[in-house]
Amino acid sequence: MRVLYVTGLIVLCDQIAKLLVKGFEIHFLDVYVPGMALGTSIPLLGDFLRLTFIENPGMAFGIDLGGKLFLTIFSIIASAGIFIYLYRIRQEAFVIRLALALILGGALGNLIDRVFYGVIFGEAPLFYGKVVDFIDVDFFNLEFLGIHASRFPVFNFADASVTCGVVLLLLFHRRFTEPDRNPAALTPVAAGQEPAPPSGGLANSFGRSQDSNS
Repeated sequence: MRVLYVTGLIVLCDQIAKLLVKGFEIHFLDVYVPGMALGTSIPLLGDFLRLTFIENPGMAFGIDLGGKLFLTIFSIIASAGIFIYLYRIRQEAFVIRLALALILGGALGNLIDRVFYGVIFGEAPLFYGKVVDFIDVDFFNLEFLGIHASRFPVFNFADASVTCGVVLLLLFHRRFTEPDRNPAALTPVAAGQEPAPPSGGLANSFGRSQDSNS
């Protein structure tokens, strides 16, 4: 389960970035980070890449499905399910476990926002916090069914981690999960009956030589 170090690293980096963007204060340590004002944007690579602070009450990339409490409970259940499944396949190929660790890290990163940020920053009750998004990337102009898009939805490290994990699963899941077995090995053998030898090769040659000698 060392692959969970990847999960922990993602959560750590995601939370540090979000706190630096949102700003925080620790009174007893005399630490104050002002952060950014909500809605402000700072160019990093011109207009292509910007640091834009928004708060998202929905799912990844601004997708809104159900209420806040539903999303929080769903995220908790999904994270627990991924962790249990990751433990059960701990002997499987590393790339599959890495993909699940990336998805789990992203899910936990955003889950912390939803569960605790409302209370920590005095903005909402427990389980009703908003997710901090800040990565703003340019997008080719798209016009479809009356919808115009010129920039990609603002996201965070957790969203990116989930996306990378899903892409890895799509690319490698079938390669490492499809059984590579001989069909003859799957044929049930009756009690007291010896399994049939494989067809072709030495077995057939040996059989033919026996018949010619008898």
